[in-house]
Amino acid sequence: SLKQAEKAVHQKKEQSKTKCRKARRRHINLVAEFNRRQRKNIWLETHIWHAKRFHMVKKWGYCLGDSPTEKCYRACYRAMTNHCLLQDLSYYCCLELTGKEKELLKQLARICSIDTGLTFEEACCLSGKFEGCLNLYRADRYPEDMLGPITFIWKPRDGSENRQLWIWMHPALKQDILRELKAIFQCLEPEEICIPEPVTTSIQEEKQMGVVLSLGKKRKREDKEGERAMPVKKIIGDGTRDPFQSYSWISQTTGVVISDRTMEILRYRLIGPLSHSVLTETLKAASLQTV
Repeated sequence: SLKQAEKAVHQKKEQSKTKCRKARRRHINLVAEFNRRQRKNIWLETHIWHAKRFHMVKKWGYCLGDSPTEKCYRACYRAMTNHCLLQDLSYYCCLELTGKEKELLKQLARICSIDTGLTFEEACCLSGKFEGCLNLYRADRYPEDMLGPITFIWKPRDGSENRQLWIWMHPALKQDILRELKAIFQCLEPEEICIPEPVTTSIQEEKQMGVVLSLGKKRKREDKEGERAMPVKKIIGDGTRDPFQSYSWISQTTGVVISDRTMEILRYRLIGPLSHSVLTETLKAASLQTV
């Protein structure tokens, strides 16, 4: 019994060494830890900033900031009225439609109505200069069976008849809208059949998370080539899609391609009179290089 007690104390000391804060905060372990914790609920890229300042909630497959921990409501209101307030809307889902403009407009007219106002054919939106918003309905079912509100952006024309359309929607509406779009465009076959690799196995994570101590010195993990191995941030899928499902579908009859771009495109909302000034100071035009 005495030996067992000593063994338990010894094991406890070893566990405490591997779980010390310095070891857990090492960058080489943080990425593996972030990947592990996002298996059920995806984090936005601003997650750590929000987690330190907000009460977090798990909704629609994401981990989102719900309410601030400090009394900053006045500061937010002051920023909205006098300065600039930024919101992270990256959890909104994006579906991309690619195909001939006439074919896209012909089928999209079936899921919206001119009686409600704006449609996909609005000239200012079709040119790609403005973002539009409207309500979608099931095909040929207006005014019944409303799917929900969406916003859309057309990519400006490049001289060809092929166009690209981005449709943004709330994650709670994504599956219904995606199902309806696949039906009207007859996009039933996956464009590419590929099964992604799992993020990491439990054994690999334990190796990444463990800190190996040998004679009081840190031992660097090395890969096959002898170089220091660094874990890669590899999150597959998003909160509204299974990582092993297809994310792109093509129609053999119309040639239209539907792609799920959720979490591939970040989306931020700027509110306030200084929003344009912030964008002007933040974004710099790239120099075009022609080969």
